[in-house]
Amino acid sequence: MQVRRLVISGLVQGVGFRYAMAAQARLLGVNGWVRNRRDGSVEAMIAGHAEQVEEMLAWSRIGPGGAAVDNVMVETASGEYTDFELRPTA
Repeated sequence: MQVRRLVISGLVQGVGFRYAMAAQARLLGVNGWVRNRRDGSVEAMIAGHAEQVEEMLAWSRIGPGGAAVDNVMVETASGEYTDFELRPTA
């Protein structure tokens, strides 16, 4: 099981990024969470098997229609998650 923390920047708020990411994560069987940050970025924690995490990372670099992703910062993380949830802005 791999866990990654993502910080996604660009035009990623106000375009349904969090909801689309949650839908994609559920489709791929990835657990974790996603939230907006006050600096305009989106932060996410994703956990799954290597292939699932790689597919989620690839999706994060594009995002939903209307988004314009400039950068995805990826860090190795830890934690256990049983579903994928939307969290409040931090």
